[in-house]
Amino acid sequence: MTDTANPVDACQHLDCEVATRWGDMDAYGHINNVEIVRLLEEGRIAAFGPPGGTGRPGQEPRIPFFSDLPVGTQALVVEHRIKYLASVEYRNMPLKVHVWISALKAASLTINYQIVDPVTGTHCVKAQTAIAFVSADSGSLVRITPDQKKLVAPYVGEPIFG
Repeated sequence: MTDTANPVDACQHLDCEVATRWGDMDAYGHINNVEIVRLLEEGRIAAFGPPGGTGRPGQEPRIPFFSDLPVGTQALVVEHRIKYLASVEYRNMPLKVHVWISALKAASLTINYQIVDPVTGTHCVKAQTAIAFVSADSGSLVRITPDQKKLVAPYVGEPIFG
C-alpha cells in the first residue's frame, strides 16, 4: 500500500482468514476481480456473521452483528468501492482480511477491508462496502439499536479511502 498512514493501524479491527479457490483464477493467473467481491463478502460474514435466517448453524462469528439482526431485517449492499493495489495470487492457504467499520449511521454502516497476501504481507486490495438495513415486509429503513452500536463501537475507525 502506498499510503503513508494505514487506517487499519489506527483502530481495533477484525483479522479474518478467507480461502481462495483454484477456480477463482482468471486467464491472467491471478484472482479475478469479480471473485474479490466474494472474498470481501466472506470476510464480512466471518467478522460479523451471516444474516439471521440464512444458512445452517455453524461457527459463531467474531462479532454477532448481522446474525443477531431482528427477524425480517435485511442487510442490503448499497455500494462497493474497491482499489486494487497488487495482484492477488492464488495460494493454497487463506488470505488475511482486515475488517473494520468507518461509518455507523442511523440505519446503515460502512465496512472497510484490506486484503493482504499471507506470505509476502503485500497489501493487495483496499475496499469499502456500504450496507443499509431494511424491513423485508415494508421496505423501510430499520434503525441500528444502541446495543448494536455498542457491540461494534470498538471496531469503528478511519475510512480506508481518505
